[in-house]
This record gives sequence, C-alpha cells and structure tokens, in this order.
Amino acid sequence: MASVNTASDARTGSQTAVLPPRPLAARLGITSVPRETLRRRYTQPGSKFVSIMGTEVHYVDEGSGEPLVMIHGFAASLHTWDGVAEELARSHRVIRLDLPPFGVTGPLRSASGAIETMDLPAYRRFIDTFMQALGIGRVMLIGNSLGGLISWDYAVRHRDQVKRLVLIDSAGFPMKLPIYIGLFNSALVRMSAPWWLPEPIIRSAVRNVYGDARRLAAPVLRRYIEFFHGEGTRTAIGKMVPTLDFADLDTDVLKTVDVPTLVLWGAKDRWIPPAHAAEFAQRIPGARSIMYDGLGHIPMEEDPQRVLADLRAFLAKEETKSGTPAV
Repeated sequence: MASVNTASDARTGSQTAVLPPRPLAARLGITSVPRETLRRRYTQPGSKFVSIMGTEVHYVDEGSGEPLVMIHGFAASLHTWDGVAEELARSHRVIRLDLPPFGVTGPLRSASGAIETMDLPAYRRFIDTFMQALGIGRVMLIGNSLGGLISWDYAVRHRDQVKRLVLIDSAGFPMKLPIYIGLFNSALVRMSAPWWLPEPIIRSAVRNVYGDARRLAAPVLRRYIEFFHGEGTRTAIGKMVPTLDFADLDTDVLKTVDVPTLVLWGAKDRWIPPAHAAEFAQRIPGARSIMYDGLGHIPMEEDPQRVLADLRAFLAKEETKSGTPAV
C-alpha cells in the first residue's frame, strides 16, 4: 500500500548559495513542474507513499513512541516542519504529510481523472482515511493554518482519539482571506492561473508569510514556488479557494475539546489575525497561548528552535486526571 522513495536532488534545508535559474516559461508559470520532478527533488530519506482516495500521498514517518501527526497549511508542505521534526522524533513517532493539492502529493483526482475540490468535508474524509491507513489510534496533533483547522476539527469529531492538540496560527474564525489567496475568488484568475502565474507573485506571497523575510532561505523559497507551479496544483487551488468561507464554521464546538491544548502564534502574522489566538484560548477549556514577537504565520519554519522549546515542554508535561497538563 505504501512505498518508499528516497531520491532527492534538492534537499529541503540545504543552504545552497546559488540555485540554477528557472526557464522563462517556468518563471511565468506558463509551464508546470511535473509531479515526477517534484517527487525526485523533494522527497526525503524517510519519505513514503500511501494510496488515499485514489492518489499517492507523500508522508514521512520517523521515530518511535506515541504518534504525533503534523499537518501543514495552505500552499505549504511537510517540509515546513523540518526544523522541529527531527528533535521531536527522538521521543515520538512523528508523521508529517503533504495535504492535497499541495507538496509532492498534489491534487486528488476522481476516477475519470478530474481534479477534486478540497473543501472541509473532503479534508475530513481524507484525514480520517489517512489515519486509518497508517493504523494511527490515539494521537497528538500539531496543525498550522489550514492544518490547524483540520486538527481541531478532527479533535472535535474524534474526542477519544486525540491526546494533545497544538494549534499554530490556526484557521477557523471568520476572517478576510489574505490577498494572495483571495485572488482566486476571481473567475478571471481561476481561469488564467493554470496557464500564467508569474513567479514574482508567489515570491511576494511567501515573503509575506514570514515576519522577517530575511529569514527566508533561497532553497525554501524555490521549493514553495515549484510546489505552487506543480502540475495540477493551480487548478485545484482555483476550485478550493471559493469554498474557504470560515463564517459558517461552528467554533462554539471548541468548548467541547477536552484535551490539553497549546495555541502558538506569530505576532506579525499577516494572514490570520493574531487576535484569533485569544479566541482559541478562550473557547478551548484550559488552553494555553504563547505569542511570538517578530514572527509571522509559520513560526515553526521561521524560527524552529524558539517554537521547539515550547513544543517539547508541552509534550513532556504529565496529565492530571482531568486531562489538563500538570503545571
């Protein structure tokens, strides 16, 4: 069911000084990066693939112990956890995956080959199937942005299966979509993006996600660009974005989340308001919130050591009988 692929000719985290230029057609987004090319460049030594809903889903499974599943956000990939995963795998079984339609995984497709729309019901079916396929029972979840929404929604739907929950700049409350995502609500953009989406737009979007764009390494930026230009991804995003209406989500159900919860947030998050950190902490009983000065929407990628210290402390705490971490 799952197979390992260890090839990687552009390893994430490499600090290569000079990257070869992309062809003009690629930079303009006129051409797409083939899935096989992305697989060759961005799989890791621990990479595996499992068939989920008709698609080969890329994931990395490392370490041993209690399972800890990390779920990335919109247009990111499992690589966003590189700075914290290795250390956490010393004491846990750490599983990271590329959500469709992103990363090496790419879009889910129907039996006829049509790209599926990834709305919340589709993500629910997907993550439930993924957990079942890997035989994951009681689990600790860490989710960022869209992955945070998928994580807390999973905790609500599977109350006895989640041991701990970490939400990092999580989606869920009503908000205006970031301009770089909201563009896809335009029919003209949805029609044109699969055939023409210049690289500078993606560069600007990724820099905007960081609190300090000077922390963004060139190989990491290239990875984001190539994944966004991946075969089928822009079409899938065009189908997905119009479904991202958080106004209809029932966030009152967060009051029923009876698991130890940590809310982490970048104070310079330009994509989801930092004020939402307090909203999560107020609704989830006993949740603790930490705000990171100077960091943006993906603090665990921008400054992994800073975030790792808080993750280790939270995951190491013993639980009281009520399920709340002991202080």
